[in-house]
Amino acid sequence: MLFPTPAHASMRRVARRFVPGMALVSILVSTSTTAFAAGAPLTLTQAQHLAVERSRQLQAKDYAVTASQEMSVAAAQLPDPTLKAGVDNLPVNGSDRFRLGADFMTMRYVGVMQEITRSDKRKFRAERYQREADKTTAEKTEVVANVQRDTALAWLERFYAEAMAAVVDENATQSEFEIQAAEGAYRAGRGNQAEIFAAKSALSTYRDRASQVNRRIRNAKVTLARWIGTAADSPLAGKPATDTVRLDAGALDTQLAHHPRIAVLNQLEAMAVADAKLAHANKQPDWSVEVMYQQRGSAYDNMISFGVSVPLQWDQKNRQDRELAAKLAMVEQVRAERDDMLRAHVAETRAMLNEWENGKERLARYTEELVPLAKERTLAALAAYRGGKAGLDDVLMARRNEIDVRLEALEREAETARQWAELNFLFPDSGLSHPATTQYKEFK
Repeated sequence: MLFPTPAHASMRRVARRFVPGMALVSILVSTSTTAFAAGAPLTLTQAQHLAVERSRQLQAKDYAVTASQEMSVAAAQLPDPTLKAGVDNLPVNGSDRFRLGADFMTMRYVGVMQEITRSDKRKFRAERYQREADKTTAEKTEVVANVQRDTALAWLERFYAEAMAAVVDENATQSEFEIQAAEGAYRAGRGNQAEIFAAKSALSTYRDRASQVNRRIRNAKVTLARWIGTAADSPLAGKPATDTVRLDAGALDTQLAHHPRIAVLNQLEAMAVADAKLAHANKQPDWSVEVMYQQRGSAYDNMISFGVSVPLQWDQKNRQDRELAAKLAMVEQVRAERDDMLRAHVAETRAMLNEWENGKERLARYTEELVPLAKERTLAALAAYRGGKAGLDDVLMARRNEIDVRLEALEREAETARQWAELNFLFPDSGLSHPATTQYKEFK
């Protein structure tokens, strides 16, 4: 075994403790085992459940939380006592050389020394490790959000690549009919070979596009498999609703104050404050006590010794005070970094919301105007060709324009969906409520 049995038992004990944030993963994966059946269409939500369940990053965070909690318990204990044994005042020359019981000053001793660490120091050391566990729990929430976002991006990439492949295949099939029509017209004396070559060239172009799109599908499956394994080969269900996000543009400052990355910095601040508390407590020295039993020769009495030792903090202004000042400066450093990151997140998210809204506007234009017009143009060119008023080149040009517009519409829709995923999964989709930031008193 990698660990001895007591360590395994200890890890199991800690795993049973309630860790804030661990309920998040339980909510996300509680139904994941039964939520997806092999061969059934894979929804985006099911893919995210599977990704969270399979994530080794989350398991690593669990172990890190366990390690910090175990260290928190250990840090709250007194240091181990020191066993001391030896010989004092042993003669090295003369008639009593190296004789343990001849000289009255020679003593064999055994004793114990214990450092009495102040209870507040031990409490602050334990608190420091607990804050580290809280930070890891906040990081775990951030990992869940990242896994959900990246899984959504991979799922959407495959969904729209397959939608593009369907458009290309549809036009390739139609192009084969046009080749047959051009050959029939040539045999009947109503067309020429140039139209046949043009139709075959169009088919080759569609096949080349199909090759490019199929490459995108394969790559998307590889990326999706990184998160959900073999389920990445399952057929996909319908796309999710991407016209709304779980953000309020008018309350971004408040909402993003609870962003997982900001929550991590809040816990880093708590760790820095715990370090400052410990530095402040270190201004009071710890005492050590010692008890020793001393055995002399049979002609002499045995003795007992005891004593107390304490460090002399004779230069606090250049040692302990400067250590405390350094820790307090680190508290302010983390606070400044957190405030700056919050401002950056708010600005970036506002820009992303603008891009997403613009993407929806452009997509509506493609859906309601450009794509229908392109289809009407193709139908008009085809009707003119059948009536002998237009050549096959006109039909092929109209069809190429239609497929370009339809593929561009899908690109716009895919881009808008990606922006939706980036915005919608800034937070884990679990209904998790975020605790308010703890306020700490300054040291004076």
